Amino acid sequence: DGYGGGPSACCGRGRGDNKMASIRNVARLPTTGPFPTPDPFLFCVYHVDDYPADESGGKMQTVFPGNGADFDPNPPYRMYHGDYIPGFPSHPHRGFETITATTVGLIDHADSAGNAGRYGDGDLQWMTAGKGIVHSEMFPLVHQAPRENPLRLFQIWLNLPARDKMAEPSFAMFWSETVPVWTSGDGRASVTAWAGDYFLGGGEQNRPPPDSWAADSDNDVAVLHIKVQPGGQLEVPRSNEDGVNRALYLIEGQSNGVLVDGKAMNERVCITLDASKPVSINLPESTGSSQTEFLLMQGRPIGEPVAQHGPFVMNTQQEIHEAFLDYQRTRFGGWPWERDDMVFDQGRGRFALVGGKEIRPGERKENKEEL
Repeated sequence: DGYGGGPSACCGRGRGDNKMASIRNVARLPTTGPFPTPDPFLFCVYHVDDYPADESGGKMQTVFPGNGADFDPNPPYRMYHGDYIPGFPSHPHRGFETITATTVGLIDHADSAGNAGRYGDGDLQWMTAGKGIVHSEMFPLVHQAPRENPLRLFQIWLNLPARDKMAEPSFAMFWSETVPVWTSGDGRASVTAWAGDYFLGGGEQNRPPPDSWAADSDNDVAVLHIKVQPGGQLEVPRSNEDGVNRALYLIEGQSNGVLVDGKAMNERVCITLDASKPVSINLPESTGSSQTEFLLMQGRPIGEPVAQHGPFVMNTQQEIHEAFLDYQRTRFGGWPWERDDMVFDQGRGRFALVGGKEIRPGERKENKEEL
């Protein structure tokens, strides 16, 4: 959101080495903005913002306002499109899905279908825009001094095939307590499985929304957050299906000398992998005390033309033109909230409001179904 898309693949740039079993290509990641992504993904951005404590007397605001388009990578945090509350006020989408995977911090969501929530600290939100939805994603400063409000999250856009681009919008919230996490026997490696049938240890995965490309297991979509401590190692198995694109992003701890299939990586990179082969990750014990983190994304390519303009992703420019006309005419159902940068009471805690029903973590049996 707000970046307008980025390079479409890791392939074709960087350096390759045919001697490495699973590595096809290595490319340096951009210093700011979206990561390159392989089909079926459209977009991935890693937000790292060290927001301060709330000093606004409970308004959850920053002291200084944003400029409406603050994406400067140099300060400790960005306001993005927010005014005094950082984030992304109401804006439309059509033709794809957003996956928002959090590790630290809280987000307030609201949308034109009346759904809402406060989530974070490991929660996962999955939204199918389909034929059209308006939503906001705000980063309120929930905590007051001395506690600050750091934020770490990935927002990923997963494409929809032509047959599903006009599907009914859908919203799912998966609390951190239900997201599968695998840990190695020595505790030095872990994998959070936000999507995909990997590292489940015999457990169940959360079910994507019904019209998602990921809902069909033959498409073998996976989104994995991998952490390795010094002395830790793991092997990501080959893909469950053939014909799958797989990309591995080194996002934290790039100076630790982590080995990927025996090859030392010393900068933030996107590694294009041969998904038909396993890949090993090893962080030597001599690297010190800090961990290294990766994001892995994979899936069967949709293989259709992509026409994108800002928040709309269709197959043709004519469909993009129609999306703008539809939004101007219908506002995709309108905005039922009192403000464009909708946030909720400071002490409300994590919740999801879906179809008029409010759910909180632990309030019902974990059945791995979408809310």
